[in-house]
Amino acid sequence: MPRFQYGHSTIDYSLQYQPDQKDITVAVDWANGVSVRAPENIDQAVVERVLHKKAPWILQKVYELNEIQSLKSAKEFLSGEKFPYLGRQYRLKVDSLEQHDGASLIFQKGRFLAKVPKSWDLQQRQEHLKALFRQWYITHGHAKAEERLRIFCPKMECYPSKLVVKDQQARWGSCTKKGTIHINWKIFMAPMRIVDYVVVHELAHLKHPDHSTAFWSMVQSILPDYGERKEWLRIHGPTLTF
Repeated sequence: MPRFQYGHSTIDYSLQYQPDQKDITVAVDWANGVSVRAPENIDQAVVERVLHKKAPWILQKVYELNEIQSLKSAKEFLSGEKFPYLGRQYRLKVDSLEQHDGASLIFQKGRFLAKVPKSWDLQQRQEHLKALFRQWYITHGHAKAEERLRIFCPKMECYPSKLVVKDQQARWGSCTKKGTIHINWKIFMAPMRIVDYVVVHELAHLKHPDHSTAFWSMVQSILPDYGERKEWLRIHGPTLTF
């Protein structure tokens, strides 16, 4: 992996040459660190000049990423593990039964209860229970999001045409031109105040499709502390997974 020196700091980065790339672009993110894309025939010295020019910005982003909590170890979907919902942790109990057709999952009396065939190995349990947990979050998250929409829509005078809770690769929410709001199911692992931030954020996009001053003013009028909620999501967001 290439690296460059800026003052007392050594910065590692990945470099990818692409034939259709017109300019040198630099990105810093939690998953990939510092990554550079450059035109196919550009000289390495030119790339390094750009990196030195952008070094203060890169170092700031790297510093911010270091604040992000590391991902917890992947769930094994075994009895005793805890799963978050709306910021609270709930234990899982798994029963392995001799005669049981497929896997099942319910939430009862403050805990998750799963049943699986005794003949399944660990991988089969993990695959099926992971799918069931995902669907549980989608179903219950959809109901919770609808509940919050009933609170915020009248206040903001914004009414989506449809609500969809689903997988989203790099977003917590999105809003289409037709007024459909999409919410990432993983956000329902976060505290309610963070769910509210995502809901209000997407509702505001119904009136302001960009992130203009008017957009953020609208969000702030509903959530005066939206900055703190946004920062919580930046730092803790990567941990909302299993």
